[in-house]
Amino acid sequence: MKISFELAAELRNDEGKGASRRLRHAGRVPAILYGGSRDPRSLSLNHEKLITLIEDEKFYSTIIGLKVGDEVQPAIVKDLQMHPARNQVLHLDLQRVIENEKIRIRLPIHFQGEAASPGVKTQGGIVSHRIADIEVQCLPKDLPEEITLDLSQMKLNETKYVSDIPLPAGVVATAVVQGKDQVVVSIHSPRAEEPDTPAAEAAAAAATAAPAAGGDAKKEEPKKDAKK
Repeated sequence: MKISFELAAELRNDEGKGASRRLRHAGRVPAILYGGSRDPRSLSLNHEKLITLIEDEKFYSTIIGLKVGDEVQPAIVKDLQMHPARNQVLHLDLQRVIENEKIRIRLPIHFQGEAASPGVKTQGGIVSHRIADIEVQCLPKDLPEEITLDLSQMKLNETKYVSDIPLPAGVVATAVVQGKDQVVVSIHSPRAEEPDTPAAEAAAAAATAAPAAGGDAKKEEPKKDAKK
């Protein structure tokens, strides 16, 4: 299997919010490594090193060589928690990669040829991207470096689904396996905007006022005096 990144880690024994807070103050990131029929291991990572890696989209879609002491464990990122207001990693979840066990990982979709497609170039359509990545299942050795979807032949009002994405042998899309094929991208006509004119505004105001006027029309008639 191909390892694209290397990341050094240290084992940690102390857990809990207080311990995690102390790690972060020391420039470390609490992390956990699980899976592969082995017990989870609590780790800490160098924040400065990690913050540079997470800027690369491949960090989330390739295999990482996690070095703990003298051991290098292949792993993939399963979850990353960021601070809501600062550029700080709060926690990282990693899953062990075993050579003969299939992994499930999300891969970004690289779109090609949309500007040259007939639907855009000659028919004036607009490309609408519905999803930017998909989850795939495969053995580690079959994990592709990237997946691409060619839009150069798409016409107006055409749609491409997850099942239209070409995948290498041994790689399947989870959505297709589960019978939940999704729309990935479509080309459609620009929506005509309503004219912003005084006449249009007056018509809208009249339509709004009409129900109120109708409600005022139903007035109770005064009762006639029975004594005459």
